[in-house]
Amino acid sequence: MEEELKCPVCGSLFREPIILPCSHNVCLPCARTIAVQTPESEQHLAAGGGGGDHADKLSLHSETDSGYGSYTPSLKSPNGVRVLPLVPAPPGAAAAPRGAGPASSSLTCPQCHRSASLDQRGLRGFQRNRLLEAIVQRYQQGRAAAAAAAKCQLCDRSPPEPAAVLCEQCEVLYCAACQLRCHPARGPFAKHRLAPPPAHPGAPGGGGDGGGGKGAGGGRKLPTCAEHDLENYSMYCVSCRSPVCYQCLEEGKHSKHDVKALGAMWKQHKAQLSQALNGVSDKAKEAKEFLVQLKNLLQQIQENGLDYEACLVAQCDALVDALTRQKAKLLTKVTKEREHKLKVVWDQINHCTLKLRQSTGLMEYCLEVIKENDPSGFLQISDALIKRVQVSQEQWVKGALEPKVSAEFDLTLDSEPLLQSIHQLDFIQMKLPPVPLLQLEKCCTRNNSVTLAWRMPPLSHNPVEGYILELDDGDGGQFREVYVGKETLCTIDGLHFNSTYNARVKAFNSSGVGPYSKTVILQTSDVAWFTFDPSSAHRDIVLSNDNQTATCNSYDDRVVLGTAAFSKGVHYWELHVDRYDNHPDPAFGIARINVVKDMMLGKDDKAWAMYVDNNRSWFMHCNSHTNRTEGGVSKGATVGVLLDLNKHNLTFYINGQQQGPPAFENIEGVFMPALSLNRNVQVTLHTGLEVPQSVKQPKLPNN
Repeated sequence: MEEELKCPVCGSLFREPIILPCSHNVCLPCARTIAVQTPESEQHLAAGGGGGDHADKLSLHSETDSGYGSYTPSLKSPNGVRVLPLVPAPPGAAAAPRGAGPASSSLTCPQCHRSASLDQRGLRGFQRNRLLEAIVQRYQQGRAAAAAAAKCQLCDRSPPEPAAVLCEQCEVLYCAACQLRCHPARGPFAKHRLAPPPAHPGAPGGGGDGGGGKGAGGGRKLPTCAEHDLENYSMYCVSCRSPVCYQCLEEGKHSKHDVKALGAMWKQHKAQLSQALNGVSDKAKEAKEFLVQLKNLLQQIQENGLDYEACLVAQCDALVDALTRQKAKLLTKVTKEREHKLKVVWDQINHCTLKLRQSTGLMEYCLEVIKENDPSGFLQISDALIKRVQVSQEQWVKGALEPKVSAEFDLTLDSEPLLQSIHQLDFIQMKLPPVPLLQLEKCCTRNNSVTLAWRMPPLSHNPVEGYILELDDGDGGQFREVYVGKETLCTIDGLHFNSTYNARVKAFNSSGVGPYSKTVILQTSDVAWFTFDPSSAHRDIVLSNDNQTATCNSYDDRVVLGTAAFSKGVHYWELHVDRYDNHPDPAFGIARINVVKDMMLGKDDKAWAMYVDNNRSWFMHCNSHTNRTEGGVSKGATVGVLLDLNKHNLTFYINGQQQGPPAFENIEGVFMPALSLNRNVQVTLHTGLEVPQSVKQPKLPNN
């Protein structure tokens, strides 16, 4: 609260505060120092040339009738407020009364920089903020009492000395001696902020009632009107936003203004302030919680930083160890290569030395033989010697006098990629992705399909390469993967009707797979809504009415399937005969997706059907006709199909009456509604129907 009680000009607690028209406050002594003249008045002063009326030289022309101007003073005070000293009055001019500004001067608010003109009363024309003055007085008294009560927390004396300062970082109270000894203003303590001791709980700002005010008139002198000293304020002028007395109203200055009772406006403004404070209090509470969060974040950052440093040291040590081990392996290879080369050279030296010694001995012997003068003796051994010399010469074959190995080592260490990798070694923000958040408002079901949407949490910086969506079997079984990809919206079709599915999703990146999201529960539709499927129908089939009405442009029977597929549950749909000409045989039933579509339904092994004319019906599967039953169809008739995959049977109805016993039993798999017809028939499909609870007694088939 102390900042609210300080003057924006001098920075000290308010002394005789006055209220400026902009609602800001300033000390009366400070107001005298920042009263300025306008540039226009300076021009008048220059044109007037000295002497003359001093009030004319300082006249101020406001930009608006409200008294606000936009002139910004040209000098700057030590407190950051731009000021311009007043022009001194000419010699002989009468001195202005104390507290009154010079005639026609202005005052610039140091906070919002809006200018207000002063009338002939000068600064006394501004209202005195007695409420603020009283609060400042109570605050000073409470602070003095708190300073006297606060004790040093490090004193060895008993009792401890009064505290002189509070370190906001250490949160410790120090007396003057302990501050110099334990908390010098140097080293790590140089940036600590020292503040006065806090107020005690009974002082203003300390949580108590302040022990001061007793309400309006409760021991305090009521303020009197600034224009009428003997009158107390009793009314409030809404237009001027100031309290007035009865005499002000009688003089007519506020006669046309909106004036209300002072007490009522006091209560109203108090209520408004309290309401506004509630909002500020909520924000302050949020700010405190946020500060706690930030402090916890500081602790987490500190701990995570230490963990990362230890991890970095361990990883670098592991790299150094790996490099050392590889260095030893490479040195072993170099040693083996060197020893091999040395062995080869030494072997070649020994071999060459032996041959050289043999050749040299032979050469010396031959020279001695040549020296002999006995022809017969020479010829006796010359042939043998010539052969030995030739053999000795042949031993020095080509390459025998060349080294078998080179002094160069054929080992080249390619360290450039490793050096480049070391230079590029840096941190990557690669962790396991966080938990995806399911967007429940976008998750929905339609018929036997479910749509799920998810997103990553905000402020998540870990990269995500894709997502894995898992779904159970609709019967509480194990989860299985149904989607893997980068999209965050996925629709799964072909599920069971009237089933409850559990779904969950997780994200993955190159570091691995993240944790699962929360599990969402999705309920598929109780009944099936579907139409005829134009994409799989025979080309002669003609669909209309949003694919709910079917006919054919061929005299041959053609097949069309429904868009739904059933593998579980009980399902019922009806087909209304809109047109029936020349007694055709339409067939109604179910089929697999690969049923033959250019002949009557039921003639192959992929369909189970009831075909019917105008008098009777038959069941047909694999071109086998069974269970002929009386009762045909005509225009306006309704054929019902009941597929019970819980009991694995199929039942037909004509106009609500069951046609014989269940047509087919022990049927299992995935089936689609099916119909075959020619150009003489047109039917309309009705779906989303409840299973009939009561049906007429079935007609028995003819023997």
